[in-house]
Amino acid sequence: MFTTTLAGLRAHKLRLLLTGLAITLGVGFIAGTFVLTDTMQKGVDQKFAKSADKVDVAVLPKKNSGDRLPEALLARIRALPGVTEAQGAVRGDAPLVGKDGKVVGDMPTVGLSVQGGRLLRYDFEKGRAPAGPGEVVVDAKTAEREDLEVGDTVTVLDRKREPRRFTLVGVADFGIDQDAAFRGAVGFDQATTMRMTGERTFEEIDVAGGSRAAVATTAGGSYDVLTGAALGERLAKDAGADMKIIRNGLLIFGLVSMLVSALVIYNTFSILIAQRLREMALLRCVGATRRQIFGSVLAESAVVGLIGSLTGLVAGLGLGGGALAIFNALGAGISTAGVALAPRTIVIGLLVGVVVTVLSALLPARAATRVAPVAALRSELEPGGGRFRLGRLRLAFAGLFGLGGLALGGYGALGMDKGEVAMFTVAISGGLVFLAVIALMPALVRPLGGLAGAVPARLGGVPGRLAVENARRSPRRTATTTIALTVGVGLMSLFAVIAASGKATTDAQLDQQFPVDYQLQTQFGGEGESDPVPQALAASLRGLPQVAAVTELRQKDTAVAGTKESVGAITRTSLGTIVEPEFSSGSLAALRPGTVAVREYLAEERGVKVGDTLAITTRHGVVRVKVSGVFATDAPAPPVLMTEDDFARGFGAVAPALVFVNAKEGAAGEGAREAVENAAQPYPTVRVTSAEELREQYGKAIDTVLMIFGGLLGLAIVIALFGIANTLTLSVVERTRESALLRALGITRRQLRRMLSVEALVMAIIGAFTGVVLGVAFGWAATTAMADSSIFALPWLQVIGFMVLAGAAGMVAAVLPARRAAKASIVESLAHD
Repeated sequence: MFTTTLAGLRAHKLRLLLTGLAITLGVGFIAGTFVLTDTMQKGVDQKFAKSADKVDVAVLPKKNSGDRLPEALLARIRALPGVTEAQGAVRGDAPLVGKDGKVVGDMPTVGLSVQGGRLLRYDFEKGRAPAGPGEVVVDAKTAEREDLEVGDTVTVLDRKREPRRFTLVGVADFGIDQDAAFRGAVGFDQATTMRMTGERTFEEIDVAGGSRAAVATTAGGSYDVLTGAALGERLAKDAGADMKIIRNGLLIFGLVSMLVSALVIYNTFSILIAQRLREMALLRCVGATRRQIFGSVLAESAVVGLIGSLTGLVAGLGLGGGALAIFNALGAGISTAGVALAPRTIVIGLLVGVVVTVLSALLPARAATRVAPVAALRSELEPGGGRFRLGRLRLAFAGLFGLGGLALGGYGALGMDKGEVAMFTVAISGGLVFLAVIALMPALVRPLGGLAGAVPARLGGVPGRLAVENARRSPRRTATTTIALTVGVGLMSLFAVIAASGKATTDAQLDQQFPVDYQLQTQFGGEGESDPVPQALAASLRGLPQVAAVTELRQKDTAVAGTKESVGAITRTSLGTIVEPEFSSGSLAALRPGTVAVREYLAEERGVKVGDTLAITTRHGVVRVKVSGVFATDAPAPPVLMTEDDFARGFGAVAPALVFVNAKEGAAGEGAREAVENAAQPYPTVRVTSAEELREQYGKAIDTVLMIFGGLLGLAIVIALFGIANTLTLSVVERTRESALLRALGITRRQLRRMLSVEALVMAIIGAFTGVVLGVAFGWAATTAMADSSIFALPWLQVIGFMVLAGAAGMVAAVLPARRAAKASIVESLAHD
């Protein structure tokens, strides 16, 4: 039987090629994920090890303690015998001012102490470390983005937000510091860093010379004392947590690809077994047992899986290395130390590929054991043909999972509190409904095929009608082929609906929360009391002839009923006109001195309702106020809203955290943006933002996420198209005599190619249509389950685009099978058995 199995593989090598490609793509994606993340991790490990190698002993606060290291500890360590150098690492905010006079980035750049000498842990691309109070270095990305060169004069804001000028003496690679790499960084000597950031303690003390035991004794048990090697391992481990998140996220898409591959493999082996009924029967006639037949099919699948997995590993090596090259070409600056192919990656790739292939072939192998020896004497019928009838068991399964899934999805979307639990419920319901669709798909092929093929059958003449009937006459085969495409298109449609709904929700919330033309806030403000908008700026804005109204939002963090919360006030004339919170109970008119209105989430958390009292800590002590209303959580107002007079009395003169500006309409408002920008120019940390800019910003972020998901899911769709090509290739083989007869009756080669292309088109549309319906339905459910404020939006153009692209891709998948059928000799094909 082993020899027979090998002979079968050689005889059907072309038929199994596309199956092996499906495995190659799936394993390649998984292996590529491991290669990418392992290579990145290897580069990070080596970089941290190189950095920490300069340190003999390091003192750090205990993890998650929030502690800092005092200056006195540094002085004691420097006095230890054998210590040649000890430096404290200072970190704080030190905003860099760009050439436009405004701070750089959405978050303040990090201010770091960068000391020269042996303990210098950063690499320099240009220049050197700072050596005096008037010198500064910046990170490489910021230098490139802001067009800074060594020798330039740069401006940095100190802790009081006063501008200080420095000479740029170096461009550093702060890659080992993830926060600095994200926000950008400026580096000074230790004393200057303390002066600029206001920090008087250290986040780490690095020591050269001395012994760990002596440093540990001096530091006491309150801090972690590590050797240089242990420091490198700790830093690498902390960075590895982020790598693990990236790896797990990518592997989810890899598993989707393997699911689609499994469907393709199952369908391929089902067709092959059906086509080899006479061969299996002859083997039974000459003495092969059911167990030998079963083992023979599984052996074929194992060989295909092994070959596909090996080529997948090679593909994964290329994918991982290619992804790294692309990321670095786009400016990611990922440190690499050669592409890493770990033994774990090889083992996982081979196991996944072989196991998935063998498991997918189990049912076809079991079907092969049922072939009776007498079947060798019968004329071959077309495998899988005829009408499909739902059995009672299949119908019961589909009904249970389908109706149960729909009920669960409806409950998650409409009956549960909005949030993560409701979304998980919808996700589970989607899985149940998908299983029901798999069970029902063979019964749906004929009606969906008739619908999808209506236009091609009418416009394509006889070849078109034959193609539609070919797609419909083998329901099981067509169902298994198309369900693979359903997975990819369904997930794409789901994400497209969620993305479109996210944009619609954002637009609606901006209309409500941003009912103004411009918003002014500092780089650090908007959510807290730090770095407010200068009061003088608000006053100057009111004097602009282009401005109709200026609204100030003040807030202060204080204790509300014993818990820290933001209490604030809004300009009296703007409440109810420009800023209109939506009240679920009480009203804005009831907000008077001695009362407050609270957000819904706060009312729910504290169990507060209209008429209750809250204790608020003010500068004069605890004051009890009455709750006059509860307003929507997403309203543009502080969580606890009081009148301006009460706020001023309780907290004094507090500068606004946010300033809203409404321009005059018509000609009177022309040039308003420029006037507002000019008014804000003297204040480097103040930014002017319009509603359209925010919409564009959010829209780009959502589109980027959708593009990433689309690229990752694209592999599953490609594998599904291989499945269509595989099915058509095998169909061409089994319909050799039929195709020859059609040629003999007058069908041209071109018409035969068109027939197979239309057949692929119909199958692709069946799969894409089913996927779109499922994706849109559960996209609505997921959007509804997210939050009460979510708005469902259907991206019609994208949905139609998915259908068109799927149909076009299906026709492309049919090119090779169609050419093979058209090239076949009529005489030889009629003699084919």
